Amino acid sequence: MKKILSLQNLSLSFKNREEEKQVLFNVSYDLFENEILGIVGESGSGKSVSSMAVLGLLPEKNTIYNSGSIKFGERELIGLSNRNFQAIRAKEIAMIFQEPMTSLNPSMTCGQQVLEVLLQHLKINKKEAKIEVLNLFDRVKLPEPNQLYNKYPHQISGGQKQRVMIAMAIACKPQVLIADEPTTALDVTVQKEIISLLKDLQQETKMSIVFISHDLSLVSEISDRVVVMYKGEIVEKGSAQQVFKSPQHQYTQALISSRPDTQERLFRLPTIQDFLNESISTKLVSDEERVVRLEKLYANKPILEVKNVEKSYVNKGFLMQKDIVFKAVNDVSFKMYEGETVGLVGESGCGKSTLGNTILQLDKATAGQIFYRGNDITQISKTELRSLRKEIQLIFQDPYSSLNPRIPVGKAIMEPMKVHGLYNNDKERKEKVLELLQRVGLEESHFYRYPHEFSGGQRQRIGIARTIAVNPKLIVCDESVSALDISVQAQVLNLLNELKENFGFSYIFISHDLSVVKYMSDQLLVMNKGKLEEVGDADEIYANPVSEYTKKLIQAIPKGI
Repeated sequence: MKKILSLQNLSLSFKNREEEKQVLFNVSYDLFENEILGIVGESGSGKSVSSMAVLGLLPEKNTIYNSGSIKFGERELIGLSNRNFQAIRAKEIAMIFQEPMTSLNPSMTCGQQVLEVLLQHLKINKKEAKIEVLNLFDRVKLPEPNQLYNKYPHQISGGQKQRVMIAMAIACKPQVLIADEPTTALDVTVQKEIISLLKDLQQETKMSIVFISHDLSLVSEISDRVVVMYKGEIVEKGSAQQVFKSPQHQYTQALISSRPDTQERLFRLPTIQDFLNESISTKLVSDEERVVRLEKLYANKPILEVKNVEKSYVNKGFLMQKDIVFKAVNDVSFKMYEGETVGLVGESGCGKSTLGNTILQLDKATAGQIFYRGNDITQISKTELRSLRKEIQLIFQDPYSSLNPRIPVGKAIMEPMKVHGLYNNDKERKEKVLELLQRVGLEESHFYRYPHEFSGGQRQRIGIARTIAVNPKLIVCDESVSALDISVQAQVLNLLNELKENFGFSYIFISHDLSVVKYMSDQLLVMNKGKLEEVGDADEIYANPVSEYTKKLIQAIPKGI
């Protein structure tokens, strides 16, 4: 097989005023003609850095190449001038970035952005380029290419934005396509479509793809060969079958085991630390244990009862046009019991988060009733609502944007305690915060640190500590683990279950990751276009889905491993 791209013993450091830090250590891998190479690993493993180095996208002033080479065919890429790189980028080696919204120019239409790439690299006129853009939009299966050509990025969905990025990347028929986490924020069904599209394009154009992701199931589904990275090194490589079915390295084994299984329910998810300490628990939650626990829960009165809730938004008609009413939540009813986890799943735009916000009273319901402990909270006063905030809390999707960057995390956790008048003074509150930090797996010394000094997983733990600081009873977790690496996600899910066990919390767990929802949930709500499509026991729905929509969601879960 012909070698297209080759990294040999690549070692690389970043420097700032104070220090020089090595981030890659003797990284070597080859990419062959007409193959898909998967690169897996967690944040900070060096996946993206090695790929950015291939395209010369690392900051020149701060990057030191300690050793090694990067060859594209026979051409050495290390030391290549920016001008020479511009001739290679998009035309010979293209890249799809993780977040299409930040990669697309918000002030240019989607068509113009792809047109610009063609005009820069190919000798064609504007008319020919426009025809080619429409062909590309058609190839990546974008609906109504003519209309989409004139739309701006904010006017289309996440999946469509990602397709525009793919159209841009394949516009000049590159030999190599680097896809860096191209499906991370997408629903399982959209994710499946994007993976299928990349496979089809690869077979059609015979280009080689480097597919970077921390989602192992996804990588195993799309890749021919796999490279596993950990702390800047390659710890394992081989065929997808070999790496995922017979992993040799402890880290690979840990990654594969940390992902929740849709077939069986472990009492506790194993983490990388468990593998390193050789303290893995394989204890399963039996069907009998689960039935007994749920019978106890359902023998009590519900803590939350949602009755025929609707939430509508009105788009004002322009001039003489009629107003358009959009029902984001449409006639939703369900009951939830103390100590229960209710999973809420569905595609983007189905109304999951709107329903969560309505229960939290951040959005007012247009119709229907929401009973919390027997009281209709849609009718309460502002004073009562302030008091209710203590009882019903939210864990945010992005803990970094929900924390004030100017306040040490200890004070951020103390803040809601003060608002709700908990404890007698700041000394008592501080003692409680130090206790909470340890409870969520952090250290007392972290009290004085700022949000930017923590990793994503640690920030999520801070967010959880802040949420439970006011002793709530009902917690809405809105995509609260979706941006985390698999092993960190396992730690946070274990923590949430442990806190539920110790404090009797009830969770509404909103996510587009169906494996995670299955692991966490007792009861499952499936939403589609504002309505509840299916409601019932989580295990039962996964085993025997009734609705076609639910079947489609479950079938879209990557099953490569």
